[in-house]
Amino acid sequence: MAGPSIDALGQFTLTPGLGPVGRALGFTNSNEAMLASALIIIGLFAAGLSARALVPGRLQSLVEMLYEFVHNMCVDTIGEEGRRFFPLVFTIFSFILLGNLLGLFPYFFAFTSHIAVTLALALFVFLFSTGVGFYTHGLGFLRFFVPAGVPGWLLPLLIPIEIISYLSRPVSLSVRLFANMTAGHVMWEVFAGFMLMLTAGLGVLGAIAAIIPLGLNVALAALELLVAGLQAYVFAILTCLYLHDAVHMH
Repeated sequence: MAGPSIDALGQFTLTPGLGPVGRALGFTNSNEAMLASALIIIGLFAAGLSARALVPGRLQSLVEMLYEFVHNMCVDTIGEEGRRFFPLVFTIFSFILLGNLLGLFPYFFAFTSHIAVTLALALFVFLFSTGVGFYTHGLGFLRFFVPAGVPGWLLPLLIPIEIISYLSRPVSLSVRLFANMTAGHVMWEVFAGFMLMLTAGLGVLGAIAAIIPLGLNVALAALELLVAGLQAYVFAILTCLYLHDAVHMH
């Protein structure tokens, strides 16, 4: 009898969600996960801030800690102008963080492991920060592509390089999140499948041999938790850096 097989990429397959209604609307398991993330975020913050106690409980402390963390990130990176962009950065950070974390649980879809989702988020950040640049500086924002202190004869070479570098921002921003989440989930699936194959194929010896892959799976789970938080932070801090460039042009 054949043992269990490993389908490391099967976890990324899109399937219809919400039954017949989902099929009619093109609603998928990825949309379900995004909707669940948004509702959990709203519920978490509504519950955490409902008491508004002088001595906060655990949930209120968690909410306030996240709020202060992202607020300080905005102000430290962008400057005092960052207060205006805090709601946007906080929403992006919370949405990506919860999406990354939910993707680690069984029966939840890791929507941040799909390039279409991460590219849409990155394009929004790119277009928004570019709009802020033109709104703040008008056509003077085009000076952003002219490096200061460079001889005039080098500008025809450097300006196209600056433009290409600027236009590559959504690509690098989206691929970084997508690649890290996909690679982590694939590794986790492979080692978990390998552990099951050892257990099914070798009996008692397989169970003993599976201890090593089991330990690796525990380590990978901890690593995935770290990556989930780190990638949400990287996306948020890069968003702040792009907004800083749009506001200050340096």
